[in-house]
Amino acid sequence: MIADSQVHVWPAETADHPWPQPPPSVVQRATPFSWQDLLREMDGAGVDRAILVPPSWEGYRNAYCLAAAQLHPDRFAVMGRLPLDAPDSRDRFEEWATLPGMLGARLNFRRAAVRQLRDGTADWIFRAAERLDRPLMLFVNEDFAAVSLIAQRHPGLRLIIDHLGVNVESRGEAAFAHLPELLSLARHSNIAVKASALPCAAADAYPFRSLDPYLRASFDAFGPQRMFWGSDLTRLPCDYRLCVQMMTEHLPWLSGPDRDQVMGLALCDWLRWPVSSAPVDR
Repeated sequence: MIADSQVHVWPAETADHPWPQPPPSVVQRATPFSWQDLLREMDGAGVDRAILVPPSWEGYRNAYCLAAAQLHPDRFAVMGRLPLDAPDSRDRFEEWATLPGMLGARLNFRRAAVRQLRDGTADWIFRAAERLDRPLMLFVNEDFAAVSLIAQRHPGLRLIIDHLGVNVESRGEAAFAHLPELLSLARHSNIAVKASALPCAAADAYPFRSLDPYLRASFDAFGPQRMFWGSDLTRLPCDYRLCVQMMTEHLPWLSGPDRDQVMGLALCDWLRWPVSSAPVDR
């Protein structure tokens, strides 16, 4: 089974569904990418499941992704977005624990938002997620020492670092300069990593062999139960199937049960997303 740890889907901007202002000047695809579009691409690439994350230009609206997950519970689940400093976010996060298809939250700590790892803004959600046993995905590419402290303070909190912590606007060695700091987090058993969006950071073309040493180092540190493949499909510089095959066909050291874990089983286990024994309905 292949499960994608991150894909954005979004509807068209309309008068009754406008993007938050100011609207984004650039999106990852020129046209909206619906969950129906995603299902077609998943079937073409042999991907069984995907975690849906609302894109930033949709603001903090999760209804579209959640509707898809409730229609197709064996194909989709959601890691929702919410503003950490909004007065009603605490109640919303509590309510999420009762919503079918909503597994946890994805939080952005990049650029100016990185301060929220230390200034107390995010403390409430770390406490709540640990108490409710809800995982959090962290989009962060600096201050991994702060993430380490959070993992220590909340040993029951399941954390996932997006994109191996890479700066997705960089390529090659520059994109992975932080890797020693990321790998140091492996000592915390409650931290996992997503090997997602990595073709965007490759210094070469498919099969992106420049990524091999970074993937191997991450695998050796976190192991197959704590490293999850993902695409970030709408950002990819390559075909969806090639993003799958770079992992399944071009990494000789990743095979057998370890490959099964990295490509989907470990993600579903970490997120508490039960795997059905029935075949996926395509």
